[in-house]
Amino acid sequence: MNKKYVVMGVSGCGKSSIGHSLATSLGIPFFDGDDYHSSENVEKMRNGIPLTDEDRKEWLVKLNSLIQEQDNLVLACSALKPEYRDILRRGCSDLTFCYLKGDFETIWSRHKAREGHYFQGSAMLESQFNTLIEPSEQEALHIDIDQPPEKVVHDILARV
Repeated sequence: MNKKYVVMGVSGCGKSSIGHSLATSLGIPFFDGDDYHSSENVEKMRNGIPLTDEDRKEWLVKLNSLIQEQDNLVLACSALKPEYRDILRRGCSDLTFCYLKGDFETIWSRHKAREGHYFQGSAMLESQFNTLIEPSEQEALHIDIDQPPEKVVHDILARV
């Protein structure tokens, strides 16, 4: 049986580190959605300019192709809106979303500790929270990130 997971949430919630650990635990490949952004999108974010739906569309289509090409994978991707998740899910009925849920203060404190990431400024994080339309509990596993990373991964594994 194929295993395909999208670890989702706002920037700084732990998508990459949790996704990597989850993939390692499951023995399947990990992909970071950030690696698939166009250079124009990266430049906008580096300059503190939030991405628009139009900016994200080509990126999401690329990620959907990646999902379809892989037999098994864990993908870290913000997937902030239902329409973004719909694009990712196209042709992939076996896709499981894992929503890393946390409050602004927790995630902003993690952001400030990051070094060398192109995502800059509290306004960018506020923009992501404003854009986020949380998935329902039927659409995604809701995982509380206010706990150690290994516990977050354990919670996901226990539910899949």
